[in-house]
Amino acid sequence: MKQEAAPVEAPRYRAFISYSHADASFATWLHRGIERYRLSAGSSGAAEPLAPVFIDRAELAAAPDLTDQVREALAASAALIVVASPQARASRWVEQEIALFRALHPDRPVLAALIAGEPEEAFPPALLEYQGRRIEPLAADFRKGADGKRLGLLKIVAGLTGQPLDRLVQRDSLARQRRVMAVTAAAVLLSVVLAALLVLAIRARTEAERQRASAEGMVEFMLTDLRSDLKGAAGLKVMDAVNARAMAHYSQQDLSALPADGLTRRARLLQAMGEDEAQRGRFAEAEDKFEEAARTTAAVLAQRPDDPQAIFADAQSEFWTGYAAWQQGNFAVTGRHWQAYLDRAKRLAAREPGTLRALAELGYAHGNMCELTMAQTKDPQQAYPWCEQATGFMRQAARLPAATRQTRLDLANRLGWQADVLGQARQFDQAIALRREEAALLDTMLQREPGNLQLRERRLWPEIGIAREDLAAGRLDDGFVRARRTLATYAGLAAERPDDRALTAQQWRMAVLAAKAAQTAVRPEAAAFKNEARRYYDLLRRSYPGKELARYTRTMTQLEQGDSK
Repeated sequence: MKQEAAPVEAPRYRAFISYSHADASFATWLHRGIERYRLSAGSSGAAEPLAPVFIDRAELAAAPDLTDQVREALAASAALIVVASPQARASRWVEQEIALFRALHPDRPVLAALIAGEPEEAFPPALLEYQGRRIEPLAADFRKGADGKRLGLLKIVAGLTGQPLDRLVQRDSLARQRRVMAVTAAAVLLSVVLAALLVLAIRARTEAERQRASAEGMVEFMLTDLRSDLKGAAGLKVMDAVNARAMAHYSQQDLSALPADGLTRRARLLQAMGEDEAQRGRFAEAEDKFEEAARTTAAVLAQRPDDPQAIFADAQSEFWTGYAAWQQGNFAVTGRHWQAYLDRAKRLAAREPGTLRALAELGYAHGNMCELTMAQTKDPQQAYPWCEQATGFMRQAARLPAATRQTRLDLANRLGWQADVLGQARQFDQAIALRREEAALLDTMLQREPGNLQLRERRLWPEIGIAREDLAAGRLDDGFVRARRTLATYAGLAAERPDDRALTAQQWRMAVLAAKAAQTAVRPEAAAFKNEARRYYDLLRRSYPGKELARYTRTMTQLEQGDSK
């Protein structure tokens, strides 16, 4: 007689996370990320949480079989999430959990979160085959250079909820914009926690090590996600406060006892602080920060000459030290450091050929040599091969599946520099074509992040370039219209970031370009554009020291003399 099936109870857990305990840190993060995620509010008006999610924190190495608790949780779960890695593939517990879940719930989703290794090295056999059939699991790739944590988490949520991924991505982007206003408060809170951790760290060595690891994680957050959000939304004063809090952590440390990754992280913090100083026009102060970072990364590289991470970190030091010299007009020092940067980029590419990071570094390094060659020789024919190679590397990087938002922004930068050199060679139409390609890239990025101040300002660079080419080609009316429109947009951005002298310098450049063209053509627009240039110059004069201001002063003097002739 056929036995009737027992009534099916509604699942108690939204998901069961199966993982090797070697991957416990990631599994805990994933568990927290899913349970904290909130779906759009339903008819009740309350956002629906994706909870509870089961995660077994017990070690099973000595047990003969899966525990009753694990079996009950598998039976009561709506989905299974497998944290895939070489350790997970080698784990008999992960294999048993997948097999039992599929036996209990053949119609429920099994999702994979790939965190290390290639799929064939990381996916347990039970994930790929069921009842003799080959199965292609739904997978989110959390590896570096792939989906990353943010997009990977959204893919898991999409698999759990059945919602379209593009809707979740758009909702996440909007949520990030709403959180921008709260980022500063979060930074202050993190700083307070960091300070508290530092006080507790003094009490005992074991406790100190634990606290230091936690504080290092916070510093890493400040250098990555938080800094990225602040650059797109906040002013330099807020970033100063974040940098100071992070540096306070290291002021309590014995630097000679810090491991290599801690020293490298401190060097990255110094580079970030130097970058902010440079954005204010304080290039001497920026150079001090960059040189201190360079001493640290050079020491780490000397200890670990074949370590790609050490090579990469020291390459950044060479770039930033050269950049500070570049901003001060010291091309000899710039050339020495940027040549060293190019050498390290090639070393990195030899150790990890074809990776996103290696291609990007080659693009940056060749782009630097393009800019330097043009500044030193004024000869587009000598500079152009460097520019073309830089753009080529960035195009390769942008075509990789692992390409990121920053990769696309880097490609836009290289297109802009290549266009500048073409303009210097009086190939105006070719230059404008590259500028339009640059603008299209940035427009696509702004569609995803319409409130990002950094992108909004960056979008004006191709407008300056096109205006310059139009003016140089004699298309004065088109050039003047674009110049006025660009200056008006810059004025709105400057009102939001009044302490950002990099914006002021760009406004000044646009006004000077238009004023010179109008003067040469004896056009009535010359006076208005020249007054604009004077106003921006006065702002720069209040902030920039004499050495950094000299090149602006020379140009203004030439502009005034041209008017008096």
